Amino acid sequence: MKTVHNFNAGPCVLPKVAIESAINAIRDFDGTGVGLLEISHRTAGWERIMAETEQLWKDLLKIPEGYRVLFLGGGASTQFCNVPMNLLNKKAAYLVTGVWAKKATKEAKNFGEVEVVASSEDKTFNYIPKGYTIPTDADYFHITTNNTIYGTEIHKDIDCPINLVADMSSDIMSRPVDVSKYALIYGGAQKNVGPAGVTFVIVREDVLGKVQRTLPTMIDYRTHFDAKDPRNNSMFNTPPVFSIFVMHETLKWVKDLGGLDVMYKMNLEKAALLYNEIDRNPMFIGTAEKEDRSLMNICFVMNKGHEDKEEAFMTFAKERGMVGIKGHRSVGGFRASTYNACPIESVKALVQCMQDFEKLKA
Repeated sequence: MKTVHNFNAGPCVLPKVAIESAINAIRDFDGTGVGLLEISHRTAGWERIMAETEQLWKDLLKIPEGYRVLFLGGGASTQFCNVPMNLLNKKAAYLVTGVWAKKATKEAKNFGEVEVVASSEDKTFNYIPKGYTIPTDADYFHITTNNTIYGTEIHKDIDCPINLVADMSSDIMSRPVDVSKYALIYGGAQKNVGPAGVTFVIVREDVLGKVQRTLPTMIDYRTHFDAKDPRNNSMFNTPPVFSIFVMHETLKWVKDLGGLDVMYKMNLEKAALLYNEIDRNPMFIGTAEKEDRSLMNICFVMNKGHEDKEEAFMTFAKERGMVGIKGHRSVGGFRASTYNACPIESVKALVQCMQDFEKLKA
C-alpha cells in the first residue's frame, strides 16, 4: 500500500495515537461497556474528560487565573458574530489579513461601528500589515493570527492598548502564546487540536457582561460556565462529545511530546525544510512575503516560465502520495499544511517530490 502524506488544510492530519484511542472509545468508553458515541454527557467518566480537557488547555498554554475555556459548537464562523454580540458596545477595530478576517469584520458591522485599521487585500493578502494605529476608543481589536488560504501568520503576541481578540483557528497550540495579552481567543478545532465539530473559546471573565444589548442565552458566553459548579463547563446543552474526546487525546499527545516549546521547535524545522526547497528550486516560488510566512500553511506556485507545468506537478505529487496540496482557488498553485501532527517525514517526501520533478522537467 502506498504511503499517504496528508497536507490537507482542515480537517487535517491528526496524531495516530489520538485516532486509535478514539476508535477504542467508540467501542467501549472508559470501561463502561457503552461506546463513546452512545454515552450520556452527564456520566462521571465524561465529566472527568471535560475537566481534564480544560486543564490540558490551561497547562499547555499556561492560562492565567481569571480565564475560562469553553467548548462550543458552530465553528469559528459562528464566533464572528458571537464576539461582537458579547463585546461590542459602540466600536470595534479589525485587522483584515485574509478571507476569514474579512468575514469576521462583516459580521461585526451588524452590531456597531467597525474600523478597519489596516488591510493587506491590496496585494492579495500576501503580507501582514505593519505600522497601523489601534484606536483606543474601540471596545476591542480583532486579529486573525494565521491565514490558511494565503499562508501568512502573525508570529508574535502583539502589545495592544485595548482588549485584544484573536481567531487562532489554524495556529493554536503550534507555539507558546502569552494568553494574558488577550481578552479572548477562539477557533475551530480542526487544525491542531482535534477534528471538526468543536470550537474553543478562551475568555477573560472580566470582559463579559458589559454590553447593553440583551443576549440570547446560547450566545452569552457566561451561559457556558457556572462558577458554583465547574462540572457544568460547556455543558449547558449536550456538547460535541466525540470531537472533544479526540481533542482530549490530541492535547495529551502534545503534552507527552514535551509541550508547546517542543512543538514550536518541530514546526520551525518542518517549515524551514519546505521553504528552503521552495526558495532553492527554480520551478517554484512562494506567494507570501518571507517575514510573514506561515509555519502552518505553506503556499507556493510555479515560477515564471513554468506556469504550464502546474497540472503536471499536481499529478506527479499525487502519484507519490501527496494529499491535499492543491492551493485555494483564490491563490492557485499549491498549499502544504504542516500542522502539529504532520510528521517531518511527510515534509521530506514532498521536498524529494519537488526535487525529482525538477530533474524530470529541467
